[in-house]
Amino acid sequence: MARKNQGVVHWELIGPGGAGHTLLAHLSARYPIASPADWLARIQGGQVRLDDDEHPSPEALLRLGQRVAWARPPWVEPEVPLATAVLFEDEDLLAVAKPSGLPTLPGGGQFQEHTLLALVRRRAPEASPMHRLGRGTSGLVLFARTMAARKPLQAAFQDHRTRKVYRALCQGHPTLDAFEVAAPIGEVPYGPLGALHAAHPGGRASLSRVTVLERRPESSLVDVEIATGRPHQIRIHMAWAGHPLAGDPLYGSGGLPLPETQALPGDPGYLLHAHRLELEHPRTGAWLRLECQPPPMLRIT
Repeated sequence: MARKNQGVVHWELIGPGGAGHTLLAHLSARYPIASPADWLARIQGGQVRLDDDEHPSPEALLRLGQRVAWARPPWVEPEVPLATAVLFEDEDLLAVAKPSGLPTLPGGGQFQEHTLLALVRRRAPEASPMHRLGRGTSGLVLFARTMAARKPLQAAFQDHRTRKVYRALCQGHPTLDAFEVAAPIGEVPYGPLGALHAAHPGGRASLSRVTVLERRPESSLVDVEIATGRPHQIRIHMAWAGHPLAGDPLYGSGGLPLPETQALPGDPGYLLHAHRLELEHPRTGAWLRLECQPPPMLRIT
């Protein structure tokens, strides 16, 4: 029998979208993982707290800035790969290899303990991720082990003083052996989620540098260095360039969702790997070059 996790306590501050709605209506609409009847039972059973009120009415009208907390009972999380490896470790940093299929952080209403963060914190309880990879992306993730290391690392990532190189398999054969993609990335309407990051003229500036490493019969092996870190940037940019990642169930021509797709960003199928990260060590100032070997399909033959 599958083991349940420990459950979790969620909380949120009520914003403009929730103010004026009843507590029951807000929770039912914002967290449809439970039915309205289930939410009613949770509120009446003392599992929901509104500010200091441990037994709020389901019909309580919410005000801007109120704090809502609710306990989600333990549940069985979906099975995911849980094998990781340490790539680099010292008193400040911890770099680990994430397998494809393992979420980096809790989210989606499904994953809490089956995440890279939970696995890493069994080894280093104080560790904080400095960046994240999509669930279907494998490769190197860097964690800060101290607050002293976290602040300069956050600044380095925000100021683009790092070098991030990914390995990917894309459809077809790009005309050029090296090229750049600078399509802006923003949100577009998308039925399953309401909105989705994709190529958008009014989006945020984005830049990827692509190098073709190997041309195969129906695909190409590429390295992609990203100068910006927009959500799903490599998948979007390669699709915009006419070469979506092989097996990508979500992004197609023009860097937009495929016609008729109902796929979610975390759905697997594509081959993308965080291969190399270069940055200055936050304490010693030494330039670090960290690498994670790609899976067999993403290695040069």
